[in-house]
Amino acid sequence: MSIQLDHIIVPARDKKVSAEFLAHVLGLEVGPRTGPFLPVKTGNGVTLDFMDSDDFRWQHCAFLIPDEEFDGVFARIKESGARYYAHPDGSGPGQINTRDGGRGVYFDDPSGHAMEVLTVPYGGWS
Repeated sequence: MSIQLDHIIVPARDKKVSAEFLAHVLGLEVGPRTGPFLPVKTGNGVTLDFMDSDDFRWQHCAFLIPDEEFDGVFARIKESGARYYAHPDGSGPGQINTRDGGRGVYFDDPSGHAMEVLTVPYGGWS
């Protein structure tokens, strides 16, 4: 059996704001509400189900994107006013990284989650 990730639940102060933010930045769409969730589906079929919550710890989600889409995504991150930085510890504010020969950047979503886009997976292409 091939194991695949289907969805994750992402708690948010305001699920609509967070789902719309991520969908806009990544050039995706917010799907129709399903129960208490607002879904954002990625190109490989994994859904991030945003749910309102007042009690949560931040999460980290990394999105592998084609290099030719990086400039557009990065422009939307900057346009949003979100804090962005080169490294997972928050260092390199206002910068991107070039780890493994690609480009990447971390950015905060409206609920404080640390999101990341990268064009080359960690360790490079095998």
